[in-house]
Amino acid sequence: MSLVLDSAAQDLLFREARTANSFSDEPVTEEQVQAIYDLVKYGPTAFNSTPLRITLVRSPEARERLVNLMMEGNRAKTAAAPLVAILSADNEFHEELPTLLPHFPQAKDAFFGERPVREQAALMNAALQAAYFIVGIRAAGLAAGPMGGLDFAGVQKEFLDDDHTPLMVVNIGKPGEDAWFARGPRLSFDEVITTV
Repeated sequence: MSLVLDSAAQDLLFREARTANSFSDEPVTEEQVQAIYDLVKYGPTAFNSTPLRITLVRSPEARERLVNLMMEGNRAKTAAAPLVAILSADNEFHEELPTLLPHFPQAKDAFFGERPVREQAALMNAALQAAYFIVGIRAAGLAAGPMGGLDFAGVQKEFLDDDHTPLMVVNIGKPGEDAWFARGPRLSFDEVITTV
């Protein structure tokens, strides 16, 4: 059975897409970021909670502060990317639930009154949204370089607050020369799928 999405779109979003390790000098505009967000905001989350928060690191001063918090192997590419985003989970996302879940506004207190419950829900749903964001970057014809090699506590202290948990840093832009490593292997259908 074939997919509804045409083959070129499948290649763009998945088969040919890779984590970019270098980028061209072409800037990433606010309009591009707006278009990406306006597409991916529709991805499903539990309770329509949408806890992902995106911090765009555009100024040279902020970029330098972030680069210093990256692992050594990630510093040069983070310094050179046209745009860098810090993706985080808002642990106080429940405050928006009366607006985002108007048919069940009491979910804010009924399910998310306790901080540990909120943190777990924020982490899971923001991670889903982070994946949508990466696919949205690809849909915009750009490349993404998501990375977890960073000082998470340092990023939280330098750029966020105690209510936001950093998830990853994503370098964004048009791919540069030698941007791709060879495609890594993937598990087969039979290795992953179980039917009961």
